Amino acid sequence: MPSLRDYRDRIASVKSTRKITSAMKMVAASKLRRAQEQAEASQPYATSMAQMIARLSANTGKNASGPTLLTGTGKDQTYLLVVVSADRGLCGGFNSNIVRAARNEIKRLQGEGKTVKLVTFGRKARDLLRREFASITLESYAGITSQKKFGFEDIKQVGEFVLAQFAANQFDVCQLLFNEFRSVLVQKPRVQQLIPFVADARAAANENTTSTNSAPYDFEPDEETILTEILPRNIGIQIYRAILDSAAGEQAARMTAMDSATRNAGDMIKKLSLQYNRARQAYITKELIEIISGAEAL
Repeated sequence: MPSLRDYRDRIASVKSTRKITSAMKMVAASKLRRAQEQAEASQPYATSMAQMIARLSANTGKNASGPTLLTGTGKDQTYLLVVVSADRGLCGGFNSNIVRAARNEIKRLQGEGKTVKLVTFGRKARDLLRREFASITLESYAGITSQKKFGFEDIKQVGEFVLAQFAANQFDVCQLLFNEFRSVLVQKPRVQQLIPFVADARAAANENTTSTNSAPYDFEPDEETILTEILPRNIGIQIYRAILDSAAGEQAARMTAMDSATRNAGDMIKKLSLQYNRARQAYITKELIEIISGAEAL
């Protein structure tokens, strides 16, 4: 049976842990506000660009003479997966969910006889996927989102690497896997195809871009010239938006996890305090019995 000193030490330890988790919760809440504002600010531009490309592709009809970023290579044998995770842990199942989704997607594609290559963004995706898929990992990026401030200039290297690999015919299809920020309590793993271009479902819902009819616009210069110019930019913009979504989701998941840990520490303190009081009462009762028994023996 633990001694009274053991109970006191454990209660003190849990109280120290509660202070840490409570502080981390407040820090995550502060960072969440900034990350959420940044993620929301990136949405209109990224969505408008996707809508514009959808209009242009509706006019061109994705003919064979169009840009390869739009039409593809004509094959779907080799896939490049860009997996976005956090640099840090202590955020519940945030990282494990996206890694699990990436692992399932890799095994699904390999089961269909496809060749899969990986690009990871974030330390957690790099470390967890490297154990099993080191041989197919082309590049890893880490430490960018852990900075106090980061912008498009900090992550454009990811898009440039993807475009360079595509120009070198290293893959046929590129997919982006990230945790989509829906609310403070909900972050869902999402798979978005970047190459060849596929209209975003949310953009299509806002404006009927899925129609097979040509968009009622006149473009100058011609559609193919505009697509050749903006499709490479779209790759970087969509990756940037996904990273901002993931950063906001990370802080939301951490805040929720630390809140749960703080409440669990409070429950543990109450339980340990009850056990301590019972043990102390038993110890005092035992001493009284010994004193009374000794007095009667005299």
